[in-house]
Amino acid sequence: MMVYPSSFCVAHGLMHWELLQRTLANENQLFVVTVSSSRDETADFVSYGHSMVVDPWGRVMCEAGEERDIIIADIDFTMVDEVRKQIPIYGQRRTDIYDTIKICK
Repeated sequence: MMVYPSSFCVAHGLMHWELLQRTLANENQLFVVTVSSSRDETADFVSYGHSMVVDPWGRVMCEAGEERDIIIADIDFTMVDEVRKQIPIYGQRRTDIYDTIKICK
């Protein structure tokens, strides 16, 4: 699962926010949780809001609005394995060109 905070302005959020979250989830075959500040029209930067949880198929599971809110989602991590079995992109890597290196500290 990727969890990351971000804040798009209203104009870019309307065009790209959901699209980018869904693409990221689908491309990496994992859950994506985005956290955005709520909209405050009096602030110097007006945020789009719309925190959301997206499943590995790229489907929005739940989404906040522009106002301050709490969203809760039941996440079944076995879905990640199911998606990766159905579309095994990880096994199609070209390790002769690049490799995945896990660094543990």
